[in-house]
Amino acid sequence: MTLRLQTKGACDVDPGRLLEVFGGQRQRFAAVLRGFGSSDWAAPTRCAEWSAQDVVRHLCDANMKAIAMGPDDRTLDRAAGFDPRVTPRQWLAASAGEPPDATLSRFVATTKERLAADRARLAQGRRFEVRLPYGSVDWKVRELHGFWDSWVHERDVLLARGTEHPTDGEATRYAAAYGLFIAATVAAALGDPVKDKLALGGDGGGVFELDVSDGVTLTATRVTAEGPPAAQVTDALAGRSTGAAVLGDLPASSRTALSHLANFFNTPVDPPPF
Repeated sequence: MTLRLQTKGACDVDPGRLLEVFGGQRQRFAAVLRGFGSSDWAAPTRCAEWSAQDVVRHLCDANMKAIAMGPDDRTLDRAAGFDPRVTPRQWLAASAGEPPDATLSRFVATTKERLAADRARLAQGRRFEVRLPYGSVDWKVRELHGFWDSWVHERDVLLARGTEHPTDGEATRYAAAYGLFIAATVAAALGDPVKDKLALGGDGGGVFELDVSDGVTLTATRVTAEGPPAAQVTDALAGRSTGAAVLGDLPASSRTALSHLANFFNTPVDPPPF
């Protein structure tokens, strides 16, 4: 599988396959959640101040935003006020006090509705752009963004409780590619562009090449490679672990640039949102 993402021009993503991978990820996570008791739902996660139920409620909110998505959607547009450290917390107010069983039912139902809406858009040949934090993109890239968010949040819940993450190589590759792409777009926006080639190992590994000659372009090629595990790199880029530990083979300038996104996620909001 070769995946090409770019801020200028069309991205090379197989949307039908992406939706299959997205559906598989959600099915696996829902199967784990069905075994949760009250203490599991209340347990802390890698997201500060969020319990496992809070994370799943957030994914339900994200489902509803995606279902309602239309041309020039600005739900995730920073210029329209979206802040990933603040806005999702505000969305949670609508489901405060919801019982865990209701959260799980809503998660399953809205996931089904979201994927059905996306498949209908594909069948109808719908073409429109939406706004993400780094600019305007085809709606199918928004769904890749949603998959990355979902994959990372699943790990937020499971790894915090010492549970294995039931993912697969294809899902990890999508998440790693998008994680690198969004980290690189943030770096470029801050005037610290990255042009480098990363070899990542483990499930989902391969060669991931970043180019900034015309906007930001990431090309991910599926090959057997030696390097830090793709899943761990994805965690680090999202601020869930120290980037230096898994990006040590890169030049210091590239490590610093790719850490801007993680640093942003881990910067406290002042004043606090609540």
